[in-house]
Amino acid sequence: MFSSLFTGIFDTTSTVTVDLSGFLICMVVAIVIGVFNAWVYTFQGKYSKSFVTTLAIIPAVVTMIIMMVNGNIGAGVAVAGAFSLVRFRSVPGTAKEIGAIFTAMGSGLTLGMGYIAFAVIFVIFVSAFEMILFQSSFGDYQTNKRVLKITIPEDLNYTDVFNDLFKKYTSFCELHYVKTTNMGSLFKLSYEIELKNEKREKAFIDALRCRNGNLEIVITKDMNTAVEL
Repeated sequence: MFSSLFTGIFDTTSTVTVDLSGFLICMVVAIVIGVFNAWVYTFQGKYSKSFVTTLAIIPAVVTMIIMMVNGNIGAGVAVAGAFSLVRFRSVPGTAKEIGAIFTAMGSGLTLGMGYIAFAVIFVIFVSAFEMILFQSSFGDYQTNKRVLKITIPEDLNYTDVFNDLFKKYTSFCELHYVKTTNMGSLFKLSYEIELKNEKREKAFIDALRCRNGNLEIVITKDMNTAVEL
């Protein structure tokens, strides 16, 4: 009587059923793998508690779904469609976040099919490899380029007013966009630049301040890292 509580009402002799002990083992391993994968994600990077918590439970959720599909082709197609909708219902994520999600889903799929050892080996291998890559210089993008943002009054001709300063202090300069602000009385300019000598950055800013009427000037590191997928 007790065992009948864990059988599906549509189960037949041709359907592979999931027993309670196997289900509990897979769920416990899924939780352990999820927590481990979430911990690896927090290694050397910014993160939010909500994302890390979600990442920890994804393997258990996927394991449960795959166990219930259990060879049913129609249900499998429906589940695949549901997973694809998640990507379009969420905000764009970084490459690291997408990789962590796929790792969690992959381990959950493997556990759901009953391959516990393969799931554990997969997560340990991928996590160790990821941590090694983060510690190494692999994929580092070395650049001295900066993003320069200047606010100027509307009566200042931005097309050539800074040309002599750019020639003196930078080895590369390219205007990215022009934006009006403050009811059109100001322009905000964004340049990509590369300084000839980083030690002369303050002198460069002081020279720009004399041209733009001491309005706002911002120099930041190159933010065009293209980490979103």
